[in-house]
Order: sequence, then structure tokens, then C-alpha cells
Amino acid sequence: MKKLYTRIKQKARNLIQTVKDGVARIRQRVEKRIIATTVTAQTAATSAGKALACQKGESYVDTALKILICVVLGALLLTTLYMIFKDNVLKTLNERITELFNYKG
Repeated sequence: MKKLYTRIKQKARNLIQTVKDGVARIRQRVEKRIIATTVTAQTAATSAGKALACQKGESYVDTALKILICVVLGALLLTTLYMIFKDNVLKTLNERITELFNYKG
């Protein structure tokens, strides 16, 4: 009977040690996750602080205004080129094409 009691006692100790080891591993994993999350939060806070401290002064409105100015200038340039081509180049081109097809040889 004493041997049975000793075996049960030893198995209980082994089981308790296994549980303790498992809890220790879980605790280590949780601590690693907490440290990683803390580092990530600190990095995000630092980045946000740098972004808020930036005195560059460029925003979405400034960028939209630049794009709008470029579009208007491009339209003016294309209109000017069309007017030049319409008066000079297209007239002579039209005459040359008409002469080419009205060839009476």
C-alpha cells in the first residue's frame, strides 16, 4: 500500500510540475507579447508626435490647388496650340490633301 501511495504522490508532483512549467511558458509568451505591443505603441506615438510637430505647412488644399493650376495651364496651352494649328497648319494640310485627290493627269 505504501508503494501505491508513493506512486500517486510522485505522479501528482509530476503533474503539478508540468502545470507549473506550462504556466511559466504561457507567462513568458504573454510578457513577450506585452513588450512587443508596448514597443509598437511607443513607435506609433513617436511617429504621431513627429507628424504633429512638422511645420511644413502643406495640406490637401495646397495640393489640390497646385493640381488645379496645372490643369488650367495645360488647357490654355492646348487651346493655344490648337488655334495655331487651325489657322496655319490645318489650312495648308487641307489644301494639299484636296490637290492630291483632285489630280487630273
